[in-house]
Amino acid sequence: MDSAPVSAVIPCYRCAGTIGRAIGSIAAQTLRPAEVILVDDGSGDGTLERLHAIAAEHPAGWIRVLSQPQNRGAADARNAGWAAATQPYLAFLDADDAWHPRKIELQYGYLQAHPEVSLCAHRHEVLLAPDVPDRPVGGVVAERISRGSLLLSNNFLAPTVMMLKRELQQRFLSGRRHVDDHLLWLQIVCAGHAFMRLSPKLAYTYKRPFGESGLSAQLWMMEKAELENYWILRREGSIGTSAALALSVYSLAKFLRRLVIAALRAKPGAGPTA
Repeated sequence: MDSAPVSAVIPCYRCAGTIGRAIGSIAAQTLRPAEVILVDDGSGDGTLERLHAIAAEHPAGWIRVLSQPQNRGAADARNAGWAAATQPYLAFLDADDAWHPRKIELQYGYLQAHPEVSLCAHRHEVLLAPDVPDRPVGGVVAERISRGSLLLSNNFLAPTVMMLKRELQQRFLSGRRHVDDHLLWLQIVCAGHAFMRLSPKLAYTYKRPFGESGLSAQLWMMEKAELENYWILRREGSIGTSAALALSVYSLAKFLRRLVIAALRAKPGAGPTA
């Protein structure tokens, strides 16, 4: 099968129940990444053995398994995979998410045609059923993401992003367990790199972005990290003090709204809330 010069990096923490779906969605790509790097983040529960077993089910060398001795979070695991990647392009997937079969084909094709773009994302979809749909994509429209819009909101989960590795000096913030992706996208854009979003929904996530299990349930920790992001950018000189203050107020207002939505969802018999 044809492949693209892309390294797919997946941080893995106690993901034995979902990693098969994630890898299956990569194997089903119309244009496969040249390599897949699985980074066990100190799971200690048999996940590492599961990763090696999955690697053995595929062509030799296509899936590489790395092991972190301690659990340090997805940011450090992604950085470890980034450092080990041998291909010029990087794509990220989480162990409990999946890709549309045409994700690599369309995103890599766009980056190849637009070498001035270092960072490219696409839309995603939250699914309740555990399947991986193969829906028609339709037309592809590219939209430039401005620094201002990215400061106000992070609509780009790590599984939606592909980047040109050699152009970027930034990395995920080591030790950060929340909103590390938003900080990285901001640092890349603030450094002057072009960030584009493609219109199709080419990634699937199986939990809402906040208010449910896992890291997304820790609303206050996520809020603290978002506030810290603005002040990191302030210290780096990317934004001014007044902007950092205004963004912090705006972020806190969003946080209060999320608390209300999470409370409504927690009520017995409550249906989905937009």
